Amino acid sequence: MKPKVLVTVVTFNAAEWIRKCLQSVLRSDYRCDVLVVDNASSDDTRDIIRTEFPAVELIESRSNAGFGAANNIGFRLALDRGYDFVYLLNQDAWIEKDTVGGLIAAYRPDYGVLSPVQKSASGKLDVQFARKCGKYLKVMSRISAASDLVVDVPFVMAAHWLVSRQAILTVGGFSPVFVHRGEDDNYLDRLHFHGMRCGVVPAVSAVHDRQSRRLSRQERVKWKCVGPVVRISDPRKCFAFRALAEPVELAAIGVRNFSTLPFKEIPEFVKSYPTLRRFRKASRRKGAFLP
Repeated sequence: MKPKVLVTVVTFNAAEWIRKCLQSVLRSDYRCDVLVVDNASSDDTRDIIRTEFPAVELIESRSNAGFGAANNIGFRLALDRGYDFVYLLNQDAWIEKDTVGGLIAAYRPDYGVLSPVQKSASGKLDVQFARKCGKYLKVMSRISAASDLVVDVPFVMAAHWLVSRQAILTVGGFSPVFVHRGEDDNYLDRLHFHGMRCGVVPAVSAVHDRQSRRLSRQERVKWKCVGPVVRISDPRKCFAFRALAEPVELAAIGVRNFSTLPFKEIPEFVKSYPTLRRFRKASRRKGAFLP
């Protein structure tokens, strides 16, 4: 019997992409069920899904609780309904016909998260994917070209994640500490804490359509300021040491980027230590943060 896969898409004002995203899943060679959790979109996203995609299950949230909280709804539903895998798919992304089937074929139980090769809409490697995963793929390409090859990576973006049922039962859901940034970093830190692996399957690919969107200088600095929160929340690291080191790192980010924003973040960051410690401890438990 073929494993059951639930594709979960979290949307917020996704009218620009949602048709291509959902059509790609419905055209997949591997049959999947589709769940959309909408975070209170104010555009036509919900109407498009209701009228043009009646086979897609739509959950309409009253507010934007963030990427992680919305995906946790999908995780819980998948567990309750007996799915073997959840495929997390960004609203601005789409899969190829063989993406899901190729990941399922390559899956091994010691992997909690698998990703296809993530490309931009132009067909080139997604810039962030190349930066985070490119060197690992290059090394393994010299060793083997097997279709079921899985390349271990410490991190891969959650635009395309095949998450196993066992990973959800073990790691749980996304931490509420991370609302709009850092969710995937923290989840994979916890995956590794529990002794599970993360990998990329080079034989299959998918698209993340964000090449045309450019972050402002201020937005890039904000992204970098999430790093200290991610590191202090990693259950494998010493909290006391990170509590001393990360304010220094925030200051260094400010100096390197000629920005006062990281310096302004330091007091609130330090003030949040009790909360971060509490959630860090909770993240060690199996099934943490599942609704």
